[in-house]
Amino acid sequence: MELRLDGKVALVTGGSRGIGQAIALAFARSGANVMITSRKEDGLVASAGEINARLGEGSGEVAWRVANAGDADAAESTAQAVLERFGRLDILVNNAATNPYFGPLIEIDPPRADKTVRVNQSGYLEWAQAAWRAGLGAGGGVILNLASIGGLTVEGGIGWYNVTKAAVIHLTSQLAGELGPDIRVNAIAPGLVKTELARGLWEKGEEAIARRLPLRRLGAVDDIANAALFLCSDAASWITGQTLVVDGGSLSMATGSLS
Repeated sequence: MELRLDGKVALVTGGSRGIGQAIALAFARSGANVMITSRKEDGLVASAGEINARLGEGSGEVAWRVANAGDADAAESTAQAVLERFGRLDILVNNAATNPYFGPLIEIDPPRADKTVRVNQSGYLEWAQAAWRAGLGAGGGVILNLASIGGLTVEGGIGWYNVTKAAVIHLTSQLAGELGPDIRVNAIAPGLVKTELARGLWEKGEEAIARRLPLRRLGAVDDIANAALFLCSDAASWITGQTLVVDGGSLSMATGSLS
């Protein structure tokens, strides 16, 4: 099955690297025009240039705009910028996230707790609101939220980050119920993917972690991008309110191990 997004326009937050960049590439290769955002211009310029250089015939175009995912005004102005550049908005991917604190949940300080919520939770709602006001559902829109398997389980070190991802999972269901049938809303809950954001979790123990997974490897950004392309395409037209776990089997092994 070839999944296409011809004629569609997508907005992807956190598109300068990692999962966001991979999603933007997959969408553009499938015919969509894509606007990527991030806080830093140099990263966006490099990302857009790299993506556009890899596109062939039948692909869309990738543009960029500096925007803080935790800024409601930036969400609004970016949605309008997408309309000005491409004339419509069909897909929003809430991908940008932050994790400024690592340690026991009980010891987190208010500034870092607030920042995590501002970007990972409140920001997702605000970008969805901005996209909706920009006419996202006019031709049948899609919102895709990047959650985490951490929102479905318990682990040390990144507990508050995982609390915000649990909120994203519920936000996805809530918005799906409110915005249907014009807009579909789904989420992806990745397992441990080899990204810069997660480097501290995988870099020193990659082989040992991989051996504990049924598929014996950590995730690659393309694993998530492929799932995103499916959920945002017409092939998933009867799917909404769902969180798709893409984790190499990690959650299936949470209660035991088969060796």
